[in-house]
Amino acid sequence: MTRPTVEVADLLRTQGDRFVAENRSWLSYQQLKVLRAIQRCRTPALGGHSDQCSACGHSAISFNSCRNRHCPKCQAQARQRWLACREQELLGLSYFHVVFTLPHELNRLCQRNPALLYNLLFRSVSETLLEVAADPRHLGAEVGFLAILHTWGQNLLLHPHLHCLVPVGGLSADHRCWVRPRYRFFLPVGVLKKVFRGKFLEGLKRAYRRRKLSLGGATAPLKDPQAFRVLLQSLHRKNWVVYVKQAMAGPKPVLRYLGRYTHRVAISNHRLVSFDGEQVTFRWKDYAHGNKQRLMARSATEFLRRYVQHVLPHGFVRIRQFGFLANRHRSKSITAIRHLLASEAQSQEPSSVSSCEAKWQCPRCGNLMQIGCRLTAHEVYVLCERLDTS
Repeated sequence: MTRPTVEVADLLRTQGDRFVAENRSWLSYQQLKVLRAIQRCRTPALGGHSDQCSACGHSAISFNSCRNRHCPKCQAQARQRWLACREQELLGLSYFHVVFTLPHELNRLCQRNPALLYNLLFRSVSETLLEVAADPRHLGAEVGFLAILHTWGQNLLLHPHLHCLVPVGGLSADHRCWVRPRYRFFLPVGVLKKVFRGKFLEGLKRAYRRRKLSLGGATAPLKDPQAFRVLLQSLHRKNWVVYVKQAMAGPKPVLRYLGRYTHRVAISNHRLVSFDGEQVTFRWKDYAHGNKQRLMARSATEFLRRYVQHVLPHGFVRIRQFGFLANRHRSKSITAIRHLLASEAQSQEPSSVSSCEAKWQCPRCGNLMQIGCRLTAHEVYVLCERLDTS
């Protein structure tokens, strides 16, 4: 893939100080830390290492990356390592892609209470899928699934939703047989919507009652119990969005499918079209009008404001597994399911995930570059100055 002409880091180096100065009152320490990391990523400020070609002797200096999970440039290797682990857990089945979305009326609360509400979203979705699937009227089995939190829409506005990847079917209560779904779309979507809405709103009401919600700014009126009840009533009447799509069958296509959603950030550098120092233009997909590709122009400070609202709280886990894929008994469950499906041969397929180690080819002869000595930030600056003067 070609190098993008504009990067988020370019906006930060040009307008980052101004943005922080104008918005310091509400920017969190974590958000400031992310902005600083992206700005310094792959620059002499983080140090680096010397590289040399084993064939022709060509040498070069590579700068270190920040490895921040919100950085657009630092996710490729992390994604490959994660997919390599998940490859060992895939079953020889089709998978359903289920998306649970929070109504936009909750956006203000999410901005002030990200950890609480996003944890509640995970809990509500997991309880919904496990409960509805366990009901004999629907599937009557225990399902396992992977859930990935995304907080953004294509226009970078807040749009919290969970992407869930669920194998087709589940384990019977005694774990002696594999139960296949009786519905074309796995579980009845109408039931999923109602149960999801009920569980989330019950959790929200409980958090309010226990005074765990931070209410201030635009959410300050909700301190009045009557105003909060009005919000709950409007959310109860709303038709919540749950989308179900059957993913491709087989482990290899599923891995590629997974790669689209894991370790993504709010926007990739390749979606940025131009930046004139004040205004940035980026591509976005308009889902409301036939998925048309459009261009959106915003000031750099507005773009950065939208970007930082997707910075997750420190230590927040955005990829989680539930049901028979939960950490405590995942290996045992997968072994049992493979035995039931007689799919051991499928699990022995050659790996479809390439090595997670980056391979840099020599620009002169095409052979692999070998990593040499590590360099501190000061050593990189000194060496770069020598190269500039020579």
